[in-house]
Amino acid sequence: MATRRRRSSPSNGTIPAATKTASPPRSRANGTAGAPRILETGDEMTDENIFLFIPNLIGYSRVVLAIVSLYYMPLHPRRCSFLYTISCLLDALDGMAARRFEQSTRFGAVLDMVTDRCTTTCLLVFLASAFPRWSILFQGLISLDLASHYMQMYTTLTMGGTGKSHKKVDERRHGWLMTIYYTNTTVLFTLCALNELFFIAFYLLSFSSPTLMPTLVQAGGEGSTLQPGSPAAPSMVWTTPWSAGAMEMARANKLDSTVPWILAGISAPGMALKQYINIVQLVNASKWLSEGDRAQRKKDGLPRMKKTR
Repeated sequence: MATRRRRSSPSNGTIPAATKTASPPRSRANGTAGAPRILETGDEMTDENIFLFIPNLIGYSRVVLAIVSLYYMPLHPRRCSFLYTISCLLDALDGMAARRFEQSTRFGAVLDMVTDRCTTTCLLVFLASAFPRWSILFQGLISLDLASHYMQMYTTLTMGGTGKSHKKVDERRHGWLMTIYYTNTTVLFTLCALNELFFIAFYLLSFSSPTLMPTLVQAGGEGSTLQPGSPAAPSMVWTTPWSAGAMEMARANKLDSTVPWILAGISAPGMALKQYINIVQLVNASKWLSEGDRAQRKKDGLPRMKKTR
């Protein structure tokens, strides 16, 4: 009589590799996702379209608003400031949407950071051209912002692992200031908002303050007093939207400088603290990366001992 053979199963009770499934990564509160899971045999990817997640759609709208504000930047200070401000405020909305709808993604986190860096850089480039005497200062701020964030991200990926966000800081390594800055969303949003507000106020002053811009039309209705090196008068250059004459005419709209000066004074301490944090971030990231270099060189047996004769 033939006996029916039963399929053997592993004696330790484990499930064969072909049927293993990996639990989805848990999202983090700061808008970044955890480390990517490795798909095993029999595992299937979801058909979710990451690009159409609500936080990412908000991110796209930020990009569009920023581009439109840059178009109006040379000639329409009020319109540009309004659009630029809305784009900055949406930075907080996409983070809330990511947590609310559980749609935190690495793509969204990178999109958010890249948008921040690009918009601020473009505004500082305009300020460098509007205030040629201080262009070295604005160029330094651009360099500091880009270098600080790039060093922090690269160091975090190299030393902390590919799934770790640059906002996940250790107080023992990065200090209490960096810890509060990256872990307290209120502090992070406030400092970033004050930083952008200062640059927006300075942008408005380039159209409204004769103290900073000697070529502006004076309050008594007098013509602009051109000085060597200043933009040409409207009568000297054909007033196309991108000409120096058009810039001069736009500045002749008598935009009041009182509010921009108040905004600049209120936001200046926050801007200064934000730049100091950028310096601290750059220094700490450099030290952490150098620690990894020393550990790797020690592992490789470097420096090699010189042979004595």
